[in-house]
Amino acid sequence: MTSPGSVRTSRPVTRMPVVAASLVALVLLAGCASTSSAATEHDASEPLPTGAPADGSSLRVAGRQTQLQLEAAGDAIDPLAFTVDEWVNAQAGPDVIQAFRAGALDIANNAIIPPIQAHDIGFDASIVAVLERPSPSYVFATAPGVDLDSFEGLRGKKIAFSQGQSQGDTVLRTLQTAGIDVDEVDFVELPSTQFLTALQSGQVDVAPLGEPVVTKYIDQFGKDGAVALPAEEPDLLSVLWVPNTVLADADKVLAVRDYIRAWAQGQVWAWENADAWKKFYFVDTEGVSAEDADRIWALANKPSFPKNWDDADAWAQSSADLLSDGGYIEGFDTEVLFDRRFEGDAAAAVADEYVKE
Repeated sequence: MTSPGSVRTSRPVTRMPVVAASLVALVLLAGCASTSSAATEHDASEPLPTGAPADGSSLRVAGRQTQLQLEAAGDAIDPLAFTVDEWVNAQAGPDVIQAFRAGALDIANNAIIPPIQAHDIGFDASIVAVLERPSPSYVFATAPGVDLDSFEGLRGKKIAFSQGQSQGDTVLRTLQTAGIDVDEVDFVELPSTQFLTALQSGQVDVAPLGEPVVTKYIDQFGKDGAVALPAEEPDLLSVLWVPNTVLADADKVLAVRDYIRAWAQGQVWAWENADAWKKFYFVDTEGVSAEDADRIWALANKPSFPKNWDDADAWAQSSADLLSDGGYIEGFDTEVLFDRRFEGDAAAAVADEYVKE
């Protein structure tokens, strides 16, 4: 991969797109959000508390797959030692940041770009768990009738782009590797939740989609000339992250540590019980065929939880540098995103074969 500095543009620094009305409503409720008697600042040099969360401890969680994995696994995974006040319906990075800022969410699972964007707008949050996914996550799908047989073919195309989400990172890395400058494409800036409709309407020529959305899209529009080109650039990091105000509350920290355990074990359970998970999630929940579920799962990554986050930080830095060089954020040292006190928690919750030394 070439140096992140090779992608440059004179684009002015911009900010995240406006989110859906449902998440804006969370901001309006911010004044009603529960507060803690703990200090609003945390000290990352202080040792983490240990033990079980106190009775009555609770978190508001954005983690749909973990919720479903815990449901599907049943007694195979120890139940959470705290109460989930709400499984918040916020998945896209901009939506999660809005919910964090509204005080309506305590912990979320995202790729690395949302924490980078949060830092750029001055919102203090920390990464508390890391999962590495070395296989590419996205597919470049085209609008019906748009040909795309190589990444060089992206030159001149209208590409759906969200700077605040992992899809945007994949687009920038793909252009960089293909030797295409961002000025040689037409970015249509949209939240990823609108990528599918933008393709269907012809508003964009190409959009990076994840599974199972891309499979359902090609099943419907492939007959009309829509094609899909799998990305070659990985979306390496899946992280759990929390507002720093959460880390100022010892009871919530203990709940966070327990959620890290369940999150990691849910990933492992799905891997080790692939047939049950494919049916529960892809077929019964997402509505894809059993054959498509098998094809999707064949590209899945075996869970890998690093004991040391140096590689994760290096990847985060390369993503931040791409965005900075493109004029989307101010450059910074991404080490500040990681609360290294949690570095071993996820790895400690799973068998050695799922730990990256």
